Amino acid sequence: MYTIKTMNSFDSAHFLKGYEGKCSNIHGHRWTVEIEVKGEDLSTDKQTRGMLCDFSTLKSDVKCETDFFDHTFIIEKGSLKENTLSALKDEGFKITEVSFRPTAESFAKYFYDRFKALGYDVKKAVVYETPNNCAEYGEE
Repeated sequence: MYTIKTMNSFDSAHFLKGYEGKCSNIHGHRWTVEIEVKGEDLSTDKQTRGMLCDFSTLKSDVKCETDFFDHTFIIEKGSLKENTLSALKDEGFKITEVSFRPTAESFAKYFYDRFKALGYDVKKAVVYETPNNCAEYGEE
């Protein structure tokens, strides 16, 4: 089994509604997302011969997916009062609403699913919310 992986980082703010502790307050992270893909065979195509997949394509896709969240305030849908959300948007803040609680674990599953949908044979997705704390998701 061959595997390759690449990573990219983004900066954003979030909070955990209903959490009893510091993470219930708005705070920021430098999130790092690592995507590892796998396969039994290497390409025989002229351009990518001897590669599992082209690193430049994988790196570009990881950058595109993570840049979507860069310098945004990530919120779980329904976690803010409508007038609060409206006021933040009126002020020009970039808000990214997600359908899940924005934890490292949930983001690991989110990125795993995103890269599967892009056609990658994903082994796992790892999401670091700090240099020392990460969550990973894979279906093995």
